[in-house]
Parts: sequence; C-alpha cells; structure tokens
Amino acid sequence: MGTSTIQDWTDSEVRLTFGKHRDVQYRVIREGDRLFQEIRDIDGSPIHTLELPDGMKLDQTSYEVLLRYVLLDVVA
Repeated sequence: MGTSTIQDWTDSEVRLTFGKHRDVQYRVIREGDRLFQEIRDIDGSPIHTLELPDGMKLDQTSYEVLLRYVLLDVVA
C-alpha cells in the first residue's frame, strides 16, 4: 500500500492568541490504513506530523481547528 493524498498542501494563517498568528501549510495523507496531518512552516520546514484517529476524515475547516491545537499544545 502506498501513500494517497486526502488534501494537498494548503496555506493557512493560524490565530494563536489575541493579535498573534502563524503562517503554516498542511496536508492530509493516507498511508495504508492510517491517516496523517503533516504541518510545515511556510518556508517548508517540518513542524509536526499528527496521526489522526481511525475513521477521522474531516472537512477543511476541521483540519484547520486541529492545526491550532497542534501549534498551541504540541509546538509551544
């Protein structure tokens, strides 16, 4: 089994706290039966890869919410 793209690289401005934001890009991929959200800085350097729970195929708005949680909780 290979890798397939659920959502290709998407630029996003993530609001962190009042008046602060971070520009990132992310994509959602499937590797076998596992789903991942890969997050990179706008310059392409890796920030974090999040394995999504089984059966979690969301819309773009939901992926954006996950971005904020990752940037606030995991990276900070």
